[in-house]
Amino acid sequence: MTVYCKLVRDRIPDIIKKSGKQLKTKVLDEHEFEAELKKKAQEELQEYFAATNDKESLEELADLLEIIRTLARLHGASMAKLEQIRKNKELERGGFQDRIFLMEVEE
Repeated sequence: MTVYCKLVRDRIPDIIKKSGKQLKTKVLDEHEFEAELKKKAQEELQEYFAATNDKESLEELADLLEIIRTLARLHGASMAKLEQIRKNKELERGGFQDRIFLMEVEE
């Protein structure tokens, strides 16, 4: 038996069952869910760092985007609201298109 103890996508239990394997799951409360989403975000970010090509990188970014979408809903916002916040920050502070790397600031 392999022990995972991690958040998985909604259809994973059905996929495992269809393969003929037995499994045990539980439904998380809101606090547990948020904590596990944060762990999952770290896991997916590490997988993005480990990606060795564009295809793998995009797969991991898609996983991160799904986690971000779910976290936004958990915090009472839609992706449209999150995108509006992002746009406002871009208007106020800019994006990252210019690749600026701040070296130092004299005090």
